[in-house]
Amino acid sequence: MPIFIPDSEITMTFVRASGPGGQNVNKVSTAVELRFDTNQSRSLPPDVRQRLLALAGHRATQEGVVIIMSRVHRTQEANRAEARARLDELIARAEVVPKTRRPSRPTLGSKLRRLTAKSQRSSAKKLRGPASED
Repeated sequence: MPIFIPDSEITMTFVRASGPGGQNVNKVSTAVELRFDTNQSRSLPPDVRQRLLALAGHRATQEGVVIIMSRVHRTQEANRAEARARLDELIARAEVVPKTRRPSRPTLGSKLRRLTAKSQRSSAKKLRGPASED
């Protein structure tokens, strides 16, 4: 079951963006800074919160706030939608529980191949030595 994050747990601020926009870029604040406090969120289970912070990497602060910037589009609405989509995608990736690795044992065939290769290499090296006095 996917986790839904209500808008009340997300803070969006708008800042002036560098990039496309022409003369508008100096007047209109179109870039979006989305902030999601994982520690205050009641929607996230503890294990998902931990994986989310690990996946967020440099986008997460020491206090557990995930910050996503979006300044790709020329409009606030498009940047807002993009930032929200990126947060949703990050949470969806954090929901996936990684498989625990169980170490495997070498097969009998691989053991035999290793030992025959060792003996062949050993005999080849023995032939390089000084001649025996027979």
